[in-house]
Amino acid sequence: MASSSTVSNPDANSNRSRESKRKKRRKIGDAGEIEPLTTLDQSRWRTDNEQQIYSSKLLQALRHVRRSNDNPSPVNAGRAVRETADRVLAVTAKGRSRWSRAILSGRLSLRLSQINKKHKKAKLNNGNIKSKKPAAAKKKRLPAIQRKVRVLGRLVPGCQKVPFPNLLEETTDYISALEMQIRAMTFLTGLLSAGGAGAGSVAAQPDRLG
Repeated sequence: MASSSTVSNPDANSNRSRESKRKKRRKIGDAGEIEPLTTLDQSRWRTDNEQQIYSSKLLQALRHVRRSNDNPSPVNAGRAVRETADRVLAVTAKGRSRWSRAILSGRLSLRLSQINKKHKKAKLNNGNIKSKKPAAAKKKRLPAIQRKVRVLGRLVPGCQKVPFPNLLEETTDYISALEMQIRAMTFLTGLLSAGGAGAGSVAAQPDRLG
């Protein structure tokens, strides 16, 4: 009887097979499958053309920051230069990487983290300090390599909850981009210290950078 019912009702069989496939997909997703690698091209950061593009954009952005802040303090000026350099680097990356997208959306995440810190402090002040001891014990139980991976994930923007292969890919690309940033900023520093006329000619003709 059972065999005749399954033969006579093929729609029910197809529905069951679809449901089983969906369940399998859910199980695979819950297991934390590795995300597909984006195959970031780290060699592009070593080219003179990329450095020229970044240097030109950075010089224009720094001039804009200088116009908007007439008399900034040394601390605020240094922070503004650092944030501008990172933001221009993320724009140059064109959002192809996680770290560049994280930097571009960094202002919002910074505000959210500040709000979360305030809430955590309020909870601790309300007498919920005992929960810190088991959390500290759990951290001690983590293997050494896992702790290092967590630290690395915190150093690369937007990579705190990324699978290890993707983290290595993002880290390699981020380091290559930072090396290019250092070369470009070193060049611009020497150029600007030599005189404003040279900086003006570079902004007009970015092909001469490098």
